[in-house]
Amino acid sequence: MSSRIDGDKSGQVPHKVRRILRGPKPESVPGIVGTAAAVVGLLDIAAGVFPRFRHSRIHAVTEVLPGSLGPFAAALSLSAGVLLLLLAHGLKRRKRRAWRAAVILLPAGAVAQFTYRHSVIGVLIAAALLALLLRHQGEFNALPDPRSRWKALANFVLMSAGSIGLGLVIVNSHPRRVVGDPSFADQLTHVLYGLFGFEGPVDYAGRVSWTVGYSLGALGMLTAITTIYLAFRPEHPAARLTAEDETRLRELLARHGGRDSLGHFALRHDKAVVFSPSGKAAVTYRVVSGVMLASGDPIGDVEAWPGAIERFMDEARAHSWTPAVMGCSETGGEVWTRETGLDALELGDEAIVDVKDFSLSGRPMRNVRQMVKRIERNGYTTKVRRVSELNATELEHVRAAAAAWRGTDTERGFSMALGRVGEEGDGDCIIATAHRTDEEGTAASPYGDLKAVLHFVPWGPDGMSLDLMRRDRAADPGMNELLIVAALQACPDLKIEKVSLNFAMFRSALARGEKIGAGPVLRMWRGLLVFLSRWFQIESLYKFNAKFRPRWEPRFVVFRATGDLPRIGFAAMQAEGFVTLALPRLLSRRSTPKERPCAHATVTAAKVVAPATAEREVQAA
Repeated sequence: MSSRIDGDKSGQVPHKVRRILRGPKPESVPGIVGTAAAVVGLLDIAAGVFPRFRHSRIHAVTEVLPGSLGPFAAALSLSAGVLLLLLAHGLKRRKRRAWRAAVILLPAGAVAQFTYRHSVIGVLIAAALLALLLRHQGEFNALPDPRSRWKALANFVLMSAGSIGLGLVIVNSHPRRVVGDPSFADQLTHVLYGLFGFEGPVDYAGRVSWTVGYSLGALGMLTAITTIYLAFRPEHPAARLTAEDETRLRELLARHGGRDSLGHFALRHDKAVVFSPSGKAAVTYRVVSGVMLASGDPIGDVEAWPGAIERFMDEARAHSWTPAVMGCSETGGEVWTRETGLDALELGDEAIVDVKDFSLSGRPMRNVRQMVKRIERNGYTTKVRRVSELNATELEHVRAAAAAWRGTDTERGFSMALGRVGEEGDGDCIIATAHRTDEEGTAASPYGDLKAVLHFVPWGPDGMSLDLMRRDRAADPGMNELLIVAALQACPDLKIEKVSLNFAMFRSALARGEKIGAGPVLRMWRGLLVFLSRWFQIESLYKFNAKFRPRWEPRFVVFRATGDLPRIGFAAMQAEGFVTLALPRLLSRRSTPKERPCAHATVTAAKVVAPATAEREVQAA
């Protein structure tokens, strides 16, 4: 106590006071400014819409931008509020362009506020936020996200819907000044006319019609301007796997591909890659909805993994992307969490069959054995070959059949799917096919006698991972079981010792939840998973894999914070193809995207980005 008193008497400033005078921590400024912009934007919208609120004392605290007396000021307040809401998310994500817009918008709003309201408080608040932005401008250095033209359409749809909804509120915010009793159709017509700058069927007494007209016109102008800006701004394409990158990855896989069964899936064309400084390791990723999503373990030498992971995190920080890893192994999860401080959560289990231990004999395999024998008696035969052994006609039939039997308009898969069949460089992949030659109409089939296809990718020199599993819906049930058994039985001739099958999400919860003695929480969790299996094949994949008596290898998701998990989950569903957005062809980029360097290219050599097809660009955006 005495030391504290002596410190006060000696003129020393207490620690808490010094901390307040220093201001917030630099890393917290984007969140503070973004939240303040959102709050002020909402209040300015309310001030521009509701007359009583516009004249209230509360608005004196939120007058960062104009919004006060007269029809024009009301429209300005409304416009400023909408713009602030649009900027808020970008400010939180440290986007440089959002910072530039806010730096221009805040002084303009302060000047307009002082001009129309002569409010010193509004000017001071604007000046305080502007000073905070200028002092910590180094915190707002995030590069633009990958984008395509469809965002202009999305902005137009969302802004139009929001403008119509807000316009109806504006039209009904002056009930005492309305002449007559207009119907909802009249109100909606008035809003639509007002968005285009025309007078509608609703009449008001006095100057209220000016206020409503200016406000609706401002909303329509904002919708048009933001849509035009998004449609004609320079494109910033997503990074792509170049031919050089693919060659380097294949070299790493040739030396270290046996470490991870998901390694070969790093060669997907819609993934980008960052290499370690030594070039001995790499991390492949894809950006989806602001999430930088890696899959599996890093490729290459384990000792070089930290360098590749550091490059990955540098890229995420440069763009203010949320880093995440889907489906890494236990070793990979340990390295990721140790090097980055991220957290890990068990996501599920991968089914791995050791060929030397596989057999159809015994009671546990009775169901599979009986199903395979029954299908063989029905006249089905199988072939298991390397892709390089197929002729051009057979390969074309496989590709066409796989596309026709897909069942969805979108190719699904990201972490455990290659996304192609039989392209150059994939000759080591393995294809198992089922055929039926004695069926009527086989000759007329565009795929010949082909009835089912399984595609495997290499997993080091002595393993393979299941990539694609398709069958003719008209064929007998059990085609997939037949081909998996055929592939496992052909493995010794192919010098394959281990086979990775499907990934079973939350496998341990499903397995433990159905056992005797499971607690109520575990049973409830299993019940939820069974319910979700109606759409996402959670339980069915687990039970299908379990037929082959595999060993289970856990897989993990690595994330930064618990609050990021919903966003990461949604991004993963988009990447895997479970959530899609159909886009008009006119908005799909057909021209070759410009090359751009990675964010860390200012420190190391520039990373060239390869061109991609329009479909790939739309998926990445």
